[in-house]
Amino acid sequence: MGDWVQLSAVTMFFWGIVGLLQKLGTNRISARSLLVWLTVGFILFVPWLAWRPGMLAMSPRDAIVGVAAGLANGLGSWFLFRSLERGAKASVAIPLTALYPLVTILLATTLLAEKLTFRQWIGIALALAAGAGLSYETSDVES
Repeated sequence: MGDWVQLSAVTMFFWGIVGLLQKLGTNRISARSLLVWLTVGFILFVPWLAWRPGMLAMSPRDAIVGVAAGLANGLGSWFLFRSLERGAKASVAIPLTALYPLVTILLATTLLAEKLTFRQWIGIALALAAGAGLSYETSDVES
């Protein structure tokens, strides 16, 4: 098993905690305020990264891609926080928004000409079915 699998598992752990903290935050403060404090958390993390060799040795294009990714991340976070603030259940909204790789797949296959295997297409279909199942709510209280 590759090193990336362990790193992905640690990511999943931390992002699982983030999902809970996002809901707790939007129960107490506005989506806008939570995004500001999330940004403060990112800024506190930056010095740990910045001292690494070669950190600033990049082309302007690389910097633009990084800033664009940050803006997209911020916008996505804000819309998620608004969803939670307006009453979305964390147990539904967080996993549903975690299907964002479907957008990445669409963009990567279209813009980067990446190819997917049949098994990967099956996985995408299952992810879509899971998203539909998660987001479906009835007026009856289910136990």
